[in-house]
Amino acid sequence: MMKRWLVLMLFLLAGGTGAAPVNAAAPAVELHGHRFSVEFATDDASREHGLMMRTTLAPDHGMLFVFPYQAPQGFWMKNTLIPLDILYFDTDRRLVSTQLDVPPCKADPCPIYPSNAPARYVLELSAGTANRIGVRVGDELKIDGDVGTVR
Repeated sequence: MMKRWLVLMLFLLAGGTGAAPVNAAAPAVELHGHRFSVEFATDDASREHGLMMRTTLAPDHGMLFVFPYQAPQGFWMKNTLIPLDILYFDTDRRLVSTQLDVPPCKADPCPIYPSNAPARYVLELSAGTANRIGVRVGDELKIDGDVGTVR
C-alpha cells in the first residue's frame, strides 16, 4: 500500500494528471482524396538529402519539400534507390507539373527532372502513386502540420 501511495505522489509531483498524453498530429498531406504521412524538408540540408539511401517507401508515405519562394524547381535522383513520382505545386498549393515514375540514377551524371512551371512545394511519393490515385494538374495539396521556418 505504501509503495502505491509513493508512486502516486511522485507521479502527481511530476505533473501527472492521469490523462493520456496528447500527441501532436504527425505531418501529413491530402491529395485527390488520399492522405499521406510525410516528412518535411524545409531547409537546404534536408532538401538536398531528401529520400537518398532509402530502400523502401511505404505507399502512404512521402516527403514534402518546402521552398522559401516560388520558382522553377529541378530534382535529381543521385543516391536515391527507389523510383518516385515528383509532384510540383505552386504557392497556392495547386499541382502545376509532374515527373512520374522517375527511376533511380544508376550512374553520373544524373539527369535533372524539372518542373514545367514555378513551384514552391514538391511532393515525392512512391512511383505509380499519382496514376493510381488519379492526380491531375490543378489538384489542391492540403498540408496538415506546421512546416515551421523555411530556409
